[in-house]
Formats: sequence, C-alpha cells, structure tokens
Amino acid sequence: MLQTLRERSKKRKKLLAQTLGVSSVDELRQVLGTDINDAQRKREKMSSVKSDDDLREQKDDTVSTNEIVYKDSSTFLKGTQSSNPHNDYCQHFIDTGQRPQNFIRDVGLADRFEEYPKLRELIKLKDDLISDTATPPMYLKTDLLAYNLKELNCKFDVILIEPPLEEYQRTCGATNVQLWNWDQIMELDIGEVAASRSFVFLWCGSSDGLDMGRFCLRKWGFRRCEDICWIRTNINNPGHSKNLDTKAVLQRTKEHCLMGIKGTVRRSTDGDFIHANVDIDLIISEEPEYGSIEKPVEIFHIIEHFCLGRRRLHLFGRDSTIRPGWLTVGPELTNTNFNTDLYTSYFATSQITTGCTERIEALRPKSPPPKGKVSGRGRGGFNRGRGRGR
Repeated sequence: MLQTLRERSKKRKKLLAQTLGVSSVDELRQVLGTDINDAQRKREKMSSVKSDDDLREQKDDTVSTNEIVYKDSSTFLKGTQSSNPHNDYCQHFIDTGQRPQNFIRDVGLADRFEEYPKLRELIKLKDDLISDTATPPMYLKTDLLAYNLKELNCKFDVILIEPPLEEYQRTCGATNVQLWNWDQIMELDIGEVAASRSFVFLWCGSSDGLDMGRFCLRKWGFRRCEDICWIRTNINNPGHSKNLDTKAVLQRTKEHCLMGIKGTVRRSTDGDFIHANVDIDLIISEEPEYGSIEKPVEIFHIIEHFCLGRRRLHLFGRDSTIRPGWLTVGPELTNTNFNTDLYTSYFATSQITTGCTERIEALRPKSPPPKGKVSGRGRGGFNRGRGRGR
C-alpha cells in the first residue's frame, strides 16, 4: 500500500513539473520553495530548542539562500508554461507600459479561425457573398449639423454612427475636427432614415457616452440590444497614457459601440435578415496614433456578417472608411459622388438583402426554434441569390 502511494506521489510530481515547464522534480522543489532535504529538516528540528535570536538568524539565512524574491516584472514570461510563478500582467503593465491585452493570441481577422475550419469556411463564404452583392461605394461630403437626412431618399437597414465626441479631445488629442456634444448628436434624425426593421451602431466613447448613447437610441426609436467593446492594445507604442480623463479613476483602454434594434427581429425566425452568433461582441486591435479617432475596420465585418440588409449608411465617415456596399456621409470627406436616383436604383427590384446559400445556411450558428413549433424554412429560411424585398 505504501509503495502504491509513493508511485502516485511521483506521478503527481512529474505531472506538476511538466505543467510548470521544469525539467525535473528537483527543479520543481526549487521553484515551489520546498528544496529542503532530510538533513536540513533534522537540523531545523534540533535548532527549535535554541533561543529566539538564533532561530531568527537561521530563518533569515534560509530565506536568503532558498527563496527568489520578485521585486518587479523583469523576469516576466508570456504564457503559462513558465517556471516563474509571478506572471502578473498588471504588474508588468506598471513596470513596462505593456497592456495585458497585448498578450492575447490570435486576435487578428487573418488567423482567428485557424483552429476552426467550419467557422473559417463560413466567414469566407459570407465575405464572398457580401462582396458579390455589394453596391458600388458612394460618399457625400456635407455638414451634418445642417443637412436633412431625409434628402437621402432611402430607408436603411444598418446605420453606423461614428461621431467626433468632445471626449476625444481629452483622451485622444483630437483637435483637427469639429467636435460634437451629445445634444447635437441626439438631434440627428436617425429614425426618419431607418427601415421598419433595422439596426443602429453608435460609437459612444468610454465615459458619459454610455448613458447618453442609450438616450439617443430611445429618442430615435431603437432598443439597445448589444454593447460591442473595443479593447485597444499598445504593442507598437507601449507606455502609460499621458492624457487621463479627469473623471476617470482607472486608465481607460477600451471604447464602446452600442447596438440598437428597431422593429421585431427574432434570431430563430428572421434568418432572411440576420445571422446571429457569427461574431463576438469584442474587438481587440492596436490603438491608433495620438490625435487620430479612427475606429477598427472590424466593426464593418461584424455588421455585414450579422445583418443581410444591403442598404448600409455610415455617418461621420472619412476617406479612409469609404467601402463597397456603404453610403458614407460626413464633413471630413474630400469629395462627393452620391446620386439619389442611381443609389435607389440598386434596390429597385426589391433586392434589399444579400440572400444566402445552402452551404452558409448549413454552417451558420442557429437558435433553437420556439417551444411547440416545428422548425422549417418559412420566414427564417434562406433565399438563393440576392434576397427578396419585405
């Protein structure tokens, strides 16, 4: 029985050594601070009768020879297979300015789905279909403070709003754009250009915009349904932020994009208009240069993968955000090619959705049908080609 217990103990020690990335059990004792042999144990037992002063000296000697004291993160190692038990990403940020999110792996669009072949195939098929059904890029340079959005003469399925918030002057050093306050943003007539079932995505910063953005959604006739969070890394320019928000108690390294829904859209029955659960509500990408208010391009991918509607509007866009399938409107654009009649002609045959294919329908995540109802094509089924009008 004793022999069996000893063998089990050896196996556990070997497994723990492999987990911590050390080569032998002896090194494991050193890493865990238990490298004390039998002779040392006997000496410690005999020394227990000594005076308190002698005992303190012996303990000090033991600490100095056997323990490794980590005073900073200079020995910091990425990953979990490390002999260093102090992989503290927060302490490493304090010492070096490298944010903890810098060490999250496979966050890029190119390598994110390498280990998930079916999901990779789904994204590839959807991207191809989106590209094939996209309208030519159109853009309109205009002052949105004075422009009447009704003049666009179109109802949109998706509206992305990227306002230059006053907050960005404090946090991003934005000085070369006309900044907007939340009262001005709320006055935008978004509800008049939104289709009966549609979605709005509103970038709202990381402070008071979280509350004011919700007020805007309600005023425009939308219900908040999701909150997409952009986690900003600083791999290319590590360091601590020099521009701290006066209202903040922590260094803010994220930004929020509120998602609102108008009308009745259900995941389980409206598969002709939305494909839910294809992407997550988190974006991790590099922070733009100081003074820039650029947002990650991944927000476009999330929107296009989710909503099959082809009528897409981007407010406060710039030359760098002009994109096939989108109408970009904003004062920062340098030119205009928008033609109302030409744009509406792209949807004259009621082809307002991208449609779907049998393979995409088979691969995409689906919600279970409501209880008591038999699943079938119906309203939630796919449409070949470019879709149908509603």
